[in-house]
Formats: sequence, C-alpha cells, structure tokens
Amino acid sequence: MPIAKSVAGSSSGRIKKLRLIPLLAATYFMVSGGPYDLEDIIGFGGYGHALWLLFLLPFFWSFPTALMLGELASAVPAEGGFYAWVRRAMGPFWGFQEAWLSLAASVFDMAIYPTTFVLYLEHLAPSLTRGHRAIALELAVVVAAMLWNLRGAAAVGEGSVRLWLIAISPFLILITSAIFAGMHAASGPFGGHANLSAPHGKAFSTAILVAMWNYMGWDNATTIANEVENPQRNYPRVILLAAIMVMLTYIVPIAAVAWAGIPAERFSTGAWVDAGHVLGGSLLAVSIVLAGSLDDFGTFSNLTLSYTRLPHALAEDGFLPQVFTKRLSNGAPWVSVLACGICWALALGLPFERLITIDLVLYGLSMILEFVALILLRRNEPSLPRPFRIPGPNWVPVLLGLCPAALTFYALYASRTETVAGIPALTFSMLIAAAGLPFYFVSRLTQKRRSSVS
Repeated sequence: MPIAKSVAGSSSGRIKKLRLIPLLAATYFMVSGGPYDLEDIIGFGGYGHALWLLFLLPFFWSFPTALMLGELASAVPAEGGFYAWVRRAMGPFWGFQEAWLSLAASVFDMAIYPTTFVLYLEHLAPSLTRGHRAIALELAVVVAAMLWNLRGAAAVGEGSVRLWLIAISPFLILITSAIFAGMHAASGPFGGHANLSAPHGKAFSTAILVAMWNYMGWDNATTIANEVENPQRNYPRVILLAAIMVMLTYIVPIAAVAWAGIPAERFSTGAWVDAGHVLGGSLLAVSIVLAGSLDDFGTFSNLTLSYTRLPHALAEDGFLPQVFTKRLSNGAPWVSVLACGICWALALGLPFERLITIDLVLYGLSMILEFVALILLRRNEPSLPRPFRIPGPNWVPVLLGLCPAALTFYALYASRTETVAGIPALTFSMLIAAAGLPFYFVSRLTQKRRSSVS
C-alpha cells in the first residue's frame, strides 16, 4: 500500500532537520510542557488520589502507547506519522478516518492552551484578561505560534529547548521552597502537612479525565518524520525518554506542595501561582505566571508543528486540494499552517472541562486505530524492518492495546454527563467522529474528478 508521496520528496534533503534533543523538547511540549495544567487533578482528586493516579496511569495509558509508537515510527518513518501507518495497514478509508479524528480532536485540543494562557495571566493582571481582551490574547497566541511555525520545524524544536528550560525553572524553586516549608510544617502557614484525601463533594472522574489528557499526545511528534534526523533511531528513544520525564515532572511538584501543607481545596487551573506566592513570595508567583504562559505557548506551537503536517500528507495523497502541498524553502507547509490556525481560532471560548472530554474521546478512538495498525502490520508484513520492536510474540501488542482502549471507553462513559451546544458531549463527540465518513467519500469523488481532468 503506498504512503504519502512527500516521504520521498526531493526537497527534504535541503531542509534543516530536528536532532535528538530538539525532538525530545518538541515531544515533551506536545504531550505536557510541565506541571502547569495539573491543578484540577489535585482539586478534584486530592493529593493522595492525584499522586497514585499520576504514578499508575502511565503504565496503563502512556507506556503501552509509547511502545506502540516506537515500533511503528521506526518501521514506517513517513510524513503524516500515524496517518501513514493506518493507511498502510488498513487502506485509504481508515487512513483518512485516522487523520480526520486527529484533526477534529486538534480543534478542541488547541483551544485549551490559549485559554489556560489567559487563566495564568489573570493572576498577574486581571484587568487585561476580561471580556474581549481575553479573546484578543488568545488570538495573539494562535497568530504568534503560526508565525513561529512558518520558520520551520528545526526553528520550533531548537527554540523549544530554551523555552522548556525557562518554563520549568520556577518549579525547581517551588519544589525547594515546598520541601523547606514541609520540614517546618508545624510552624508553617497551614500548620502541618496537607490532608491526602479527596476534597468533599468533588468528582474523582474529572480528575481521571484531566490526568488522561495530561498524559496523551505521544503520537503527535511522528507526523514530522520527514523533518527528523535519523527517525528510525531517534523516535523510540525520544518517546520513552519523554514518558519518563513527563511522569517525574508531574509527580515531584505535587508531592512537594502536599508536603508543604497547602490544602487541595485551593487548587484549580492557575493555582500554582497561589502556591508560589505562599511558598516563595510575589517574585516566585510572577515567575510562575510568566513561565506558565510561555509553557502554554510552547505547547500550542509544537502541536501546530504536528497537526499541520496532516493536511499536507492528505493533499499529497489527493484527499485535499493540491494547494495544501505548498511549502516554504525551510519545509514549512504554509497553507496548512494558515488553514489550521483559522480553524483553531474559531474554537476559542469553550469551557476547559468540555474541551478535555471531547478531545479525549476523539484522540482515544484514533489511538485504537493505531494499535490495530500495529497488529495488522505485524501479521501482514512480518519482514518489514523494525529497528525498534516490542519484545515478545505478536499477541503482546494486543495485550498492550487493551488498557488504552479500556480507558478510552471510560472517557466515553464519563462524558455522558457533559453537554456541548445543548447535547451530551458523548453524542457531540461521536457525531464529530462520524462526520469523517461523508468527508472521505466527498474527497474520493473530488480526487476522481481531478484524475479524469488531468
């Protein structure tokens, strides 16, 4: 089965490619960026549940996915990543559905980061984040990320290394201050270590969904395989390294503030700023605000890098107009960047929890297709070179895929109580997913017309 023609594009040799460390920074931002959006896990689940959840969830959600991605990315290092894998294993129909689910999820996923960007700034300058000013700031994030991406993948990846160091640095101070405060807990501002139990009346299911969202997105970096140096070697290493890094940068700060005694009830989106003010004063609080805003911008920018390669790959295969195949000399698919940016800007303003629910459902369905692709490629192309291969017989990938699939169905079940545009979030999500079918047939008809004309 052929894959996107751009894989063998003659211009790829002239493009400056992402090396190991910039790719690691880009992957880290695509999945996490740091502890900045964990506050609702603490607020809804309490410290004890949050710590157990963030420790155990990677073994059932992140690491199985990382192993699957490591094998597929090393075996089929094509532009479009997961789209190319599913297309090769299951044909153009399912490949298109995989791309559709991911692009549809991106509309809701990408609306989250400008929203949290503004929520962090609200702690520093509330007057600048009210009414139309909030929308203006969110649009500024979208435009700035688009401009950065027009400079090429290498520019975004290399800049992300510096951005990550800036974004994580206030937490190093916060952790140190929290440990010191915990050592003097009896005389501290809260009179002892924090209660580890869940806050009364809070929904733990919300904490689970937010934790799943904070641990998802491992496949995003694979769409830029054409712009990565030695992808067969670097992808498996980067994905597994990033999984460990993300887990540690989630658990350590939460354990530290629990040790310091800050009550879990005080945590909601942006509450790290308040924790910084209590533990380190106004200077640390301001540093967390600025670093948290930069973190959301970095995550948005790196996800822009990922998602905008999908329309380009679809256009190379004839599913979208050829205008989407246009690139700048640095490899940036500028038409795709502009089109995606406009779509993401239109989704700004939805509530945080509803965005997460829709995003999780669509992402989970696309991830199930990726596990199916892994299993089918193992069966149908056993001689395909796999520089990284999941150890064990062919039933091991099936076993690995069961846990992420079960968690996806849990997200489907949990979304039954949420509403979007007056209808249940589950129904809304499934309607979005089902819309990929008519779009595929319209694309095929358009593809046939173009072929007959040429």
